[in-house]
Amino acid sequence: MISKKTPDRSGVFYLLAEFCALYAGGPLLVLAYRKAWVLFLLLWLGGLLCASASRDTRPRPIPSLSTMIRRLALIAPFKLSVVLMLIPAKPTTEDLKARSEIRGILRRFLFLGSLLAMAVWWFQPAQFLALPRNQPLLWVLIMVLYPLLSVWPQEVIYRRFMFQRYAPVFGESNNMVIASAVAFGFAHIIFLNVVALVLTGLGGVLFATG
Repeated sequence: MISKKTPDRSGVFYLLAEFCALYAGGPLLVLAYRKAWVLFLLLWLGGLLCASASRDTRPRPIPSLSTMIRRLALIAPFKLSVVLMLIPAKPTTEDLKARSEIRGILRRFLFLGSLLAMAVWWFQPAQFLALPRNQPLLWVLIMVLYPLLSVWPQEVIYRRFMFQRYAPVFGESNNMVIASAVAFGFAHIIFLNVVALVLTGLGGVLFATG
């Protein structure tokens, strides 16, 4: 668990140097090797270490029956999941909060996804849906494997761990969001594409404030 003790000036300088080494050195190392296994090794090793360092060790209350049913439904086979989700249960505060967050995510996705799709169609019509049209199998693999192999460690490294570990450096205001977004955008330097850096940086702002 990350210490909540406020570091002195030398401690803040150390954290800043550590931040630069991890969030600049890591992507540059991947860029130097340009190997997929290096990327996923660093991503998952970093994700596991960051998850361990930022875990919440406070005792948690025993979840309600409805909460346990919903958690079981997430990992159960499809048919059993449907049955479990149909069991009547009074929604908890956690359930209501999750529903509100999901609705917000869907609204942002529909608006920004539509805006981005229209921009590509207007400015780069030849590239619009180029991947699913030209390489459908690769597109399917990305749609299936990317959330499984990449999303969780990125969320831990660039949001949960970063916000806890480097709060003494950047504070807990907009500076922290900007630092997270810049680091997340720079992580995509391996594509050597300015558009990718800018768009993922903007995405980092949404993820950090979502």
